[in-house]
Amino acid sequence: MLLRSLHNPYSHRIQTRLASSVTEKAAETAEKATSTVTPQPRSRITHLLYRTLAGLGAFIVTCGGIVVAFFIYDATTYREDPESFDLQLSDLALNPRRGGPKNLPIAEYYVSDDEPEFRDQKHKPKLVILGTGWGSVPLLKTLVPGDYHVTVVSPSNHFLFTPMLPSATVGTLEFRSLVEPIRKIVRKAKAHFLKGSATDVDFSEKLVEVESYGANGEKQHFYLPYDKLVIGVGSITNPHGVKGLEHCHFLKSISDARKIRNQVIRNLESACLPTTSDEERRRLLSFVVSGGGPTGVEFAAELYDMLNEDLCKFYPRILRNEISVHVIQSRGHILNTYDEALSKYAEERLAHDMVDVQTNARVKEVQADKILFTQKDAESGKVVTKELPMGFCLWSTGVSQTEFCQKLANKLGDSQNNKHALETDTHLRLTGAPLGDVYAIGDCSTVQNNVSDHIITFLRTLAWEKGKDPEEMHISYNDWRNVAKRVKSRFPQATDHLRRLDRLFEQYDTDKSGTLDFGELSELLKQIDAKLTSLPATAQRANQQGIYLGRKLNALSRAAPGMRINMIADGDLDEAVYKAFSYKDMGSLAYIGNAAIFDLGGFNFGGGLLAVYLWRSIYFTQSVSLRTRMLLAMDWSKRALFGRDMMNY
Repeated sequence: MLLRSLHNPYSHRIQTRLASSVTEKAAETAEKATSTVTPQPRSRITHLLYRTLAGLGAFIVTCGGIVVAFFIYDATTYREDPESFDLQLSDLALNPRRGGPKNLPIAEYYVSDDEPEFRDQKHKPKLVILGTGWGSVPLLKTLVPGDYHVTVVSPSNHFLFTPMLPSATVGTLEFRSLVEPIRKIVRKAKAHFLKGSATDVDFSEKLVEVESYGANGEKQHFYLPYDKLVIGVGSITNPHGVKGLEHCHFLKSISDARKIRNQVIRNLESACLPTTSDEERRRLLSFVVSGGGPTGVEFAAELYDMLNEDLCKFYPRILRNEISVHVIQSRGHILNTYDEALSKYAEERLAHDMVDVQTNARVKEVQADKILFTQKDAESGKVVTKELPMGFCLWSTGVSQTEFCQKLANKLGDSQNNKHALETDTHLRLTGAPLGDVYAIGDCSTVQNNVSDHIITFLRTLAWEKGKDPEEMHISYNDWRNVAKRVKSRFPQATDHLRRLDRLFEQYDTDKSGTLDFGELSELLKQIDAKLTSLPATAQRANQQGIYLGRKLNALSRAAPGMRINMIADGDLDEAVYKAFSYKDMGSLAYIGNAAIFDLGGFNFGGGLLAVYLWRSIYFTQSVSLRTRMLLAMDWSKRALFGRDMMNY
């Protein structure tokens, strides 16, 4: 039976049909599987929406993580348990001994000297820095912490970013955005800070007299001993002998900016009162700037921006029609230290903004309600006296010496001949003071350009080599090259005027002898003196001087052990260890009302808002800390979103 079934043809057909049926089902199953595995393509809109939601989710998660991390960090900044230390203080720190010409307390030790971070420098050379400006702060940052026992003395316990000070007078920037606590900077440099003002210096006993105020407001005086003294006390605005400056505002400090802001808002509020007459309203709304330099021009531009962009949002529109802004400039152009094309562009820009610029005009007197000035009439050529009604006046007309610097200049006598600043040599050492003890940097100082006065010094080495009297020498062209090399080393600013030595030699060899005698060389150096100009009283110059002096003091500290071993204590140690100061002009910037100009020494340009953003970017990067940079960015954003704060306090 089994064999029969195997050879049955019907069973073969059944098996064939079953096999084909299984094959068809397998194919259908494979097709279904393939259709389920291969997804249908999404549309572009769906894909874009998916990517957007994914990015938004990642952004929300990231921001949430940052917020959580910030709160965790913030929680670590609070301290619940009281903190206390066990310190051993010197008796001289608590009860200073008295001495000096006036028998005052001498602060040889401080109550912080025995703290762990200051203990190692307690007996290091004492370096006293007067001031917390653009020269002193870069000096502090450049010094190697611990090389000196550093003390900073200033009536201001903050560093002020002065280039943007005009912006704070109208609320574009807040006051706190321009200042950095000086104690934060001082602490990083392992230095000490004393809030007070230097009033005198005893050069023979190396004592600085400091005036400060006690708990009840009483004046207190004491001495600070020093091994090296750095004077960086800045300057005051030059009064030029004009009467009535008590009716003017100045712009040198953050307090000045606050006073200006309050006065501007006060004038606007008074002009809105129903009891104010038309004439009085026009006087209150007349803003006068005396001085067409960068500070005066930038203040006028910032004031116009505020009046044009924010005034009509909050005040009656009649105020905008009656407001006037005037700039009085003694020279033929405003911003006269800039390229002439840029000065003209600035004048055109201010004229477009309806800012009245009076050039070739000098203020004669400032009264409580008006300002008198003289101006040469363009048609007749006669000098006529004019007057402007005035509700506000900013006096910004150059710099002059502080009372402290005047006292030092008088004490040093004939060594100090400049009436506007303390004179220093090219190593920034105060002329007339003991060599290498006292330096002066920033606006309070100026570097002497007296190349011809050092002619004997330049010739002395040559004369010694040839066994002759310097005044009787005749120098050849090769000798002249050696003299020029010494001049460049001692006076780096003269380098640009000593490029073609062959031409200079031929020009001043008047007798065509092929040599220069003492008189001919003296005349050559006097002509170089005449071409040299004083360094500008800018933050840029003070910053470079502070960095230079910090590096030199570091070099002197490194060289001190070798000098002690070789018993070298006298002589020109500064010149032995470091080069003379050389100023490099990095250019000048100025804001002129929703526009800015750039004078970069041959590459000059100006423009609108794009230039303003570049101007902001440069000062943003130069700001002293991350804190102030963040505050600047927030202030600019706040002005764009909400406008300026039109209030006084």
